[in-house]
Amino acid sequence: MQALASRGPSGARCRLSPRCLEKLAAYLEQGPAAHGWVEDQVWTAARVATLIGRKFHVSYSVSGATRLMHRLGFSPQVPAQRGAERDEMAVTVSK
Repeated sequence: MQALASRGPSGARCRLSPRCLEKLAAYLEQGPAAHGWVEDQVWTAARVATLIGRKFHVSYSVSGATRLMHRLGFSPQVPAQRGAERDEMAVTVSK
């Protein structure tokens, strides 16, 4: 019976301390533009992984950053691909 007892969650432990996780959540709340991504206001998992590397000097994969974001209550967003021939005037009129 002792051999069947749970040893807790498996897998690697989080490489960020609880204090660092709080800071990361605050950084995410500030938005991407506050950290150099001015093209759009979208947090992607790749951007979050880059932000973690810049601020905490810890390397996270894109999938690891996604899991970390979910744990913090965030969800990554994927920017929509727009056609090169997109007519902004026609889009504005049709709305």
